[in-house]
Amino acid sequence: MPQTPTGYLHGYSDEERERLHHQARFLAPFVHDRLPYRKRTRLLEVGAGVGAQTELLLRFWPDLHVTGVEINDAQLEEARRHLGAVPWAQGRYTLTKADATQLPYGPATFDSAFLCWVLEHVGDASRVLEEVRRVLVPGSPVVCSEVFNATFFLDPYSPDTLRYWTAFNEHQLAVGGDPFVGAKLGNLLQATGFREVQTKVKSYHLDNRDPLERAEFLAYWSDLLLSGAPAMLKAGNVDESVVEGMRKELERVASDPNSVFFYAFIQARARA
Repeated sequence: MPQTPTGYLHGYSDEERERLHHQARFLAPFVHDRLPYRKRTRLLEVGAGVGAQTELLLRFWPDLHVTGVEINDAQLEEARRHLGAVPWAQGRYTLTKADATQLPYGPATFDSAFLCWVLEHVGDASRVLEEVRRVLVPGSPVVCSEVFNATFFLDPYSPDTLRYWTAFNEHQLAVGGDPFVGAKLGNLLQATGFREVQTKVKSYHLDNRDPLERAEFLAYWSDLLLSGAPAMLKAGNVDESVVEGMRKELERVASDPNSVFFYAFIQARARA
């Protein structure tokens, strides 16, 4: 089976699998807000990973059966372990090893689709979306949530964090991903034949008006950044001094009563 080029720079460690579960729960109010899956029963989830988003889809939409496709064996093993322990998931999901650019399904197999933090990691986002449209019943809704890493802002000024962030994005580009794909979703969906394409910018602008939420996001963001450190150190994209400098800066920002954090991602919705 051909392997889709991947820009998944976070690795497949036990720590990363746990981070993905935490990420799904933490961002659920933003990602899963008013999704268009009412009366849908056959949903395709591209890039099911460890089953973290699958669990939420099944919780929020009790009529759904979710078919999740994933290319990595370790992720699939964790998804099966995780979902096997979720009471409301029993009998309501199928997990398949598959290349998202060559889905093993016929036309009109599914009546909805969900992609979350997936296209940033693939080498050919257009081909993935073409395959998704091919296997959907005409008129079916698709939702894509994707990163737009050009929007990251942190105050107080944190030069090592910014150096690391630049290297983080350049490394993802170098291994075949796209850390800016969120801004391109409108063009990608329209070019691959989807209709009624809509995009929404979903942002986090956190300051001392809500210090608790700011602290929670800074802790989450620290884990996200550091998850890429082993691969980036191995590739020589950063050195230990930058990683350690970033750690110290993030600790300082977290303790500063006037710190500011801003980031935005893009969620696109369309119909096949």
